[in-house]
Amino acid sequence: MITIYGSPRSSSGRCFWCLEEVGETYDAKPLNFKEGEHKSAAYLKINPNGKAPTLTDDDFVIWESIAINFYLAETYKPELLGSGNKQHGLVQQWSLWGIAELQPPIINTFIQVIFVPDERRDNGAIDKAMAKIPGLLEVLNDALEGKNYLVGNDFTLADLNVASIASLCSEIKFDLTAYKNIQTWLTQISARPAFKKYQKLC
Repeated sequence: MITIYGSPRSSSGRCFWCLEEVGETYDAKPLNFKEGEHKSAAYLKINPNGKAPTLTDDDFVIWESIAINFYLAETYKPELLGSGNKQHGLVQQWSLWGIAELQPPIINTFIQVIFVPDERRDNGAIDKAMAKIPGLLEVLNDALEGKNYLVGNDFTLADLNVASIASLCSEIKFDLTAYKNIQTWLTQISARPAFKKYQKLC
C-alpha cells in the first residue's frame, strides 16, 4: 500500500500528480505543521528531516519529491522516464534543472507574496528573485521550440517535474506572455486527466 505524507498544495503536490499519472491507489496523510506533526517522534522515524513529502510503499520509505517521482515512475510507469538511456538522462537533466535552478527564485517569490504579511514583506528579496526568472524561462522556452514535450515525443517526468514549478508563475503574477512555447506547453499539460485529478485535490 502506498502512503503519501504531505499536502497537494505544497512541494508534495508534484508527487500527488505523479501518483495520479501512474494510476496507483494511495492513501494521503496530511501533516499539521502548526501542531508539529512533522517533528513528532513517529514521523521522524520515517523522515529524519522532519519535512514533507515522504512516501511509503509497504515497508519501503523514500523522501524528497523528485526522488519519490523517479521511484514511482520506475516502479509503476517506466514510460514516464522516456525511451532509452539518452532520454532517461535528459529526463533527469530537466528534473534536476527544475529543482536546482528554476524553483528557488519562484518559490522565494511565492513565499514572500503568498505567506508573508504586507508589513513584513521583503520587496528587495522579491525583486532579486524575480530578476532571475526571465533568463531561466528563456532556457525553458527555447527548449520547447517546435516541440510538444521536453524529451521525445511523449509526456515524461521531465514535463511533470518542471511544469509543477513553472505553473507557479501565475501564482506570483509573473507574466508569461513573452514565452509562447511555455504557455502552449502548460495549456496542453493542464488538459491531462491526471493533472485535473491532482488539481481537484488542491
